Amino acid sequence: MRTLPFHIFSARLWLLPLLILVVSAPLWLHVWEPGMFLFINHLCAPVAASVWTGFSLMGNGWGILGLTAPLLLAAPRLMWAWICAAPFATAFARAGKSLLVSPRPAAEIDEAQIRIVGEVLHNVSMPSGHTTTAFAVATAIYFALTPAQRKRHWWILMLACGTALSRIAVGAHWPGDVAVGISLGLLSGLLGGVLLTTVPQRWHAPTHWAMRLLAMLVAFAVYVLTTDQLDFAENGPAQWVLAFVGSASVLTFAIRNAKALRAS
Repeated sequence: MRTLPFHIFSARLWLLPLLILVVSAPLWLHVWEPGMFLFINHLCAPVAASVWTGFSLMGNGWGILGLTAPLLLAAPRLMWAWICAAPFATAFARAGKSLLVSPRPAAEIDEAQIRIVGEVLHNVSMPSGHTTTAFAVATAIYFALTPAQRKRHWWILMLACGTALSRIAVGAHWPGDVAVGISLGLLSGLLGGVLLTTVPQRWHAPTHWAMRLLAMLVAFAVYVLTTDQLDFAENGPAQWVLAFVGSASVLTFAIRNAKALRAS
């Protein structure tokens, strides 16, 4: 599967994160708050909490490793795409949370007015780390596809939108936090695409040490998914499903490796 390197894509693609940041300025400047947050939070309230916590799980690195584990076998390049984007998303999210004094909605609004799922959070709101991660992963995978494949797989970006909306639905973030997270996630995904062009083709082979390290990382994610509560108690069943997907993928990967070694 061959695609154009990111650095020779249209400049308009690289301007998209900046455009989103500028257009969403009234949100992250809190011009429309708390009204905008309360409107969206209440609008999402009729939907079961487990739906929103499930979407949030797709912004958690361990959850993403379980979800994308089949790519170890089906499309290693797509696995590498989001792995390359993840460090940028982590750096941007942590830098924002470290440098900005940003109270969460529960710190400024009476909790009785908010639908809060899970732990009540009060600090380090900007940006939404889950949103940044989800959009970094979705962007990296989406643009690692061929143009023809992108037309069929637009839903990948919609999943990231679900994660973004979930952060407001569970009462954890302001819309502005989410908007900045989208912008930083898109940028992370694009930067990950540049880094992907440096990953040698031989790293895609299941018998290469780099792919084996990825498989070990997925195996550790399975351990985390089965032993820790990720963000919400409601995520328990989803974590077990992702753990099963990850386990099946790693086991199949190991079997293929064993067969390849015997054949060599």
